[in-house]
Amino acid sequence: MKNVVLLGFMGTGKSIIGRRLAVELQYRFIDTDHLIEERTGKKIPEIFSEEGEAYFRSLESETVAEIASLRGYVISTGGGVALNALNLERLEKQGILVCLIARPEVILRRVQRRSGQRPLLKDSDPLKKIKTLLSEREVAYNRARIKVDTSDIPIKKSVQRILKQISTLIGEQV
Repeated sequence: MKNVVLLGFMGTGKSIIGRRLAVELQYRFIDTDHLIEERTGKKIPEIFSEEGEAYFRSLESETVAEIASLRGYVISTGGGVALNALNLERLEKQGILVCLIARPEVILRRVQRRSGQRPLLKDSDPLKKIKTLLSEREVAYNRARIKVDTSDIPIKKSVQRILKQISTLIGEQV
């Protein structure tokens, strides 16, 4: 029973799709960002502002190391988890990597709904920042065996597409 590991940029739907996918698969659900917040007693923006991105990334890597060996989970990762190759190696051992993608304009619209919650987008031109970060992360995100563009489809349809592709991979003896 391999895990399903959701990668992708902020605002692509990893948390909401992950929860629904877990229900469909009858798996448990875990979100690395929520786990970090729960353990530190701080929200991600607080960690970034008080301790910096490097500290947050180390917490992220510790969390991945801890949960990577679990089985029967849908794991929603923070958008930057894929930046660390060791994180991906750990997650791939027990999991199928699924990357959720969306057009930069869609991402911006989605993340603007939760103003102040995205420390990496505190920029005078957040759309340009999104495009830059997406470009920097493209190689890492491409390690995923499954990709689903969530830009224009409902959550239910995204879940269905992932389920279909997972069943195809399992048929190939993942």
